[in-house]
Amino acid sequence: MKLWTIKPGTIHGVGLGPGSQDLMSVRADRLIRGASHVAYFRKKGRTGHARSIVEGLVACDAIELPMEYPVTTEIPFDDPRYNELLAAFYERNVARLTEIADAGRDVVVLCEGDPFFYGSFMHLYTRLQGRVPVAVVPGITGMSAAWTATGRPVTWGDDIMTVLMGTLPEATLVERIAQTDALVVMKIGRNLDKLRRALARAGREEEAWLIEYATMPQERILPFNEAGDSVPYFSILVIHGHGRRP
Repeated sequence: MKLWTIKPGTIHGVGLGPGSQDLMSVRADRLIRGASHVAYFRKKGRTGHARSIVEGLVACDAIELPMEYPVTTEIPFDDPRYNELLAAFYERNVARLTEIADAGRDVVVLCEGDPFFYGSFMHLYTRLQGRVPVAVVPGITGMSAAWTATGRPVTWGDDIMTVLMGTLPEATLVERIAQTDALVVMKIGRNLDKLRRALARAGREEEAWLIEYATMPQERILPFNEAGDSVPYFSILVIHGHGRRP
């Protein structure tokens, strides 16, 4: 008697790029349109930015699997409870995705930007390894969209580029900003004043640009020193390099 086994499905982490639907890859578009199961992260009570990007692409009969964060900014990230809550959240969703894949179905997990660049999907990916097949589709990063929006190359010749998080200590920001040629700073939000001070201490406040909502309809580019008292979540600081060129 022959026993039939179910071939496991694949979990696809699909990079959506910075926010404009026509900046997704052909592969991402194909996978999303053909998906029977679509998972995405979101804040409780929200549609989710990743889901909004693919509006009109998801099949009407696709099963949607929203993954709602248990915490975002309510608890400081260095509080032990923060990691405990998020670790349990990722484990629950890994179990959920694994069950679907074990039943032979593929799942597309929507990822803003690139799945392997400061994204939440990475925390699923490391837990899924060895359990079910996992594939990743790269996407254009938000920072690439941001520096392109300025209309100026970000690096030349031997320029060194540094990517920083605004959540870093001020002293670390000052040191890194002063040392690098080209710079990108993400996660500005509540760290706006700290970042302003760090730029001033590093003597580079006049070089910095703020890009809000890169590639989105509400995109705005302005000198960082003209930013107001707050910035949107989708904001990136850029300092251009001035390195060797012919």
